[in-house]
Amino acid sequence: MRKLITKVSLALAGFSGVLMAQQDPQFTQFMNNKLMYNAGYAGTSNQVCGVLQFRQQWTSFTGAPQSFALSADMRIPNLPLGVGLNVMQDAIGPMKTLFLRVPVSYNLPLAGGTLGIGLDFGMLQKQINTTWITPDVGSIDTHIPGQYDYGTNPNLNKVTYDVGFGAFYQIPNKLYIGLSSTHLPAQVLNSSGDVQYQLTRHYYFMAGYHFALDPRNELIPNIMVRSDIAATVIDLNLTYMWNKQLIAGVSYRNQDAVAPMIGYQYFTPRGMSIKGVYSYDITLSKLKGYSSGSHEITLGVCYTIKQKKMSSYGDDRFLN
Repeated sequence: MRKLITKVSLALAGFSGVLMAQQDPQFTQFMNNKLMYNAGYAGTSNQVCGVLQFRQQWTSFTGAPQSFALSADMRIPNLPLGVGLNVMQDAIGPMKTLFLRVPVSYNLPLAGGTLGIGLDFGMLQKQINTTWITPDVGSIDTHIPGQYDYGTNPNLNKVTYDVGFGAFYQIPNKLYIGLSSTHLPAQVLNSSGDVQYQLTRHYYFMAGYHFALDPRNELIPNIMVRSDIAATVIDLNLTYMWNKQLIAGVSYRNQDAVAPMIGYQYFTPRGMSIKGVYSYDITLSKLKGYSSGSHEITLGVCYTIKQKKMSSYGDDRFLN
């Protein structure tokens, strides 16, 4: 088990000389936190929104991935600009990655909806825990960080800048479509030893459409395609919503998992919506013999800011 999780960790890490794989955190409920993938989304809903996500992947698997994300965005009053914040932490085996990005988007009214074109700027920190054990006990490989009873390998703790781009169009409660890319500079991080971490650009396409079956029943298919050129993953989702409150659905990730989900959305008298969704990934890959699935929870809050109406009068003295 220890050797298996080490190899999986290295593959996901992006080390030189090791099989490359996607580096961004993976969430099944991508449709519930679009800002994390696309800077252009900021402000396009014309609401003040916040989303909190937690994912425990591959339960019962030692050193399994654990991901946390916090996103928030809003439209700046009286300006065609949306701003936001993305904070993400991802851990697998001995490795931890911290993302902190600020998206800024120009919002343009278009065909009954809003087109957002944005950039996000921030930082990325990559850490390797020096207390882990390499797969072959007793050997030292200077390209693999860590230490154990027989010797010490170099570690890695680097911070670098990060830039992303996104274009996102949506008609709220009708449709959305987005194209984006993260880690545009694609830097190589070097440690004091021979360890290198290669950041790769990631590309995202996402889309969804609301089919109103009747005033109370709605079907929402969603799709996301993400790629770093070396590997491409497709997520398909179908969500059923009753009365804008009860949420049920299922997602499928090619050659990896199928995930049923259930949730509820509550509307307060003051115009705030509170949504909670839980999903469970049933592993379909070769890891199913080691894992009992993955848990994911999303909590979202949105508030619609009411626009103040300006009053005008024909005569200053008589207010008519």
